[in-house]
Amino acid sequence: MNGFPILSIMLLVPAVAAVACLFLDAKSARWLALAATLVDLALGIVLWASFDIGGAQWQFVEHSDALFGSFSWALGIDGFALLLIMLSVFLMPICIGASWEAVTERVPEYMAAFLLTEVLMIGTFAAQDLFLFYVFFEAGLIPMYLIIGIWGGVNRIYASYKFFLYTLLGSVLMLIAMLWMTQQAGTTYIPDLMNHDFPAHAQTWLWLAFFASFAVKMPMWPVHTWLPDAHVQAPTAGSVILAGVLLKLGGYGFLRFSLPMFPEASSQLIWLIFGLSAIAVIYTSLVALVQSDMKKLIAYSSVAHMAIVTIGLFAFNRQGIEGAMMIMLGHGLVSGALFLCVGVIYDRLHTREINRYGGLAINMPRYAVFFLLFTMASIGLPGTSNFVGELLALMGTYQVSTWTALLCTTGIILGAAYMLYLYRRVVFGDLIKDDVKAMPDLSMREIALLAPIAAVVLWMGVYPESFLAPMRQDVTILLNRIDRAQPASDSAPSAGNPAAAAARHHAEGEAH
Repeated sequence: MNGFPILSIMLLVPAVAAVACLFLDAKSARWLALAATLVDLALGIVLWASFDIGGAQWQFVEHSDALFGSFSWALGIDGFALLLIMLSVFLMPICIGASWEAVTERVPEYMAAFLLTEVLMIGTFAAQDLFLFYVFFEAGLIPMYLIIGIWGGVNRIYASYKFFLYTLLGSVLMLIAMLWMTQQAGTTYIPDLMNHDFPAHAQTWLWLAFFASFAVKMPMWPVHTWLPDAHVQAPTAGSVILAGVLLKLGGYGFLRFSLPMFPEASSQLIWLIFGLSAIAVIYTSLVALVQSDMKKLIAYSSVAHMAIVTIGLFAFNRQGIEGAMMIMLGHGLVSGALFLCVGVIYDRLHTREINRYGGLAINMPRYAVFFLLFTMASIGLPGTSNFVGELLALMGTYQVSTWTALLCTTGIILGAAYMLYLYRRVVFGDLIKDDVKAMPDLSMREIALLAPIAAVVLWMGVYPESFLAPMRQDVTILLNRIDRAQPASDSAPSAGNPAAAAARHHAEGEAH
């Protein structure tokens, strides 16, 4: 694969298809969009198969200074980026399939918007130039804004504006920080910036500037309020890609920028991350318990799950970081599948109100089985994807803060409560409503959308090493970088850990 620009091709294929869709009729646009996303999935599989585990940190590197004056076309991936790109290209054909019959108006433009979203997601994970990353990162707002605003529900305009303004305003401070970093370090190349030691007095301000953007993208409490509105109003495929991939941009940002570039600030402000995350897990889980709209319930559950991602990332240990990445992957699959399950019955009855359903196990048994699997995976049942990630993340957090781990573990209990309550009300009970009785079971197209996700959810739960191995070396490199700022732990006092104490004294000395 040396010299073959596979990353650029993965960006070019959906970009060209997006432009071509605008000149086609609805049927042709659907087939072209599906073909383009399947080609990118095939290229992603080649990328996965060709990735050298244990080899160089940055692979498939492409670099050209001739295209732009202020920044370069620099692409490359490590294990973290590989996994998130694979998540993106895996979900995108499923999103196109989910829209096959549900979207009937302005189909070519709709397909073009989704293809553009794929371009920008892959570009964000593959970008190695600071400003190229920023362009991809922020431009991702545009197609999703259009998807919600044009093809969304009754209150789509309000939801799309709220989504756009929240996420855009949070990124203005990040751009200012990037400009200062470029001037101070003399480079826009992200791998170099990850190893640059920024002054301790500036790290806090830089960290907060990036935090303003990434916290909204996650989203973290209390800047999460745009997410339920966006999910409720978005079409089914929009919710799938929003929960599946776009929420992971914030976690990727913490992993790529906040931790390696500002380790001392990350350690000093760990109380902020842990505090907000603990509140988010408990508060949004309680809010989810009282929801009457299925989409809104799953949206609040996403905030709770992503809060466990943030505590894992800032645990400053292997279990926490690997667990956070596994949750991001698992949540991307499971939440996307849950939104698909909601979309399946919404297409039949045109309502998301939980009380309108009941007894679906009788006339939709195949649907009930898939919905049960994804419900159990969301709870974190052993043998499913989320169990591995939540176990590792909470183990890692426990090593730093026993109280934070305890509070966030209650989210798993509350998660079981609201997800099982949802499942019982929708699937079990008496089948007494005539319109619900008339609902047919899953079609072959719908089974084809849900079965691949179910297979990967079980694969992650049964054999997580397939997903841990590509990132293991990158976790080691990151830990070596942030080890000097290891935060104090209430479960392992520094008095009993001379190495940790020395590292902390060194970090404190640098700060002073």
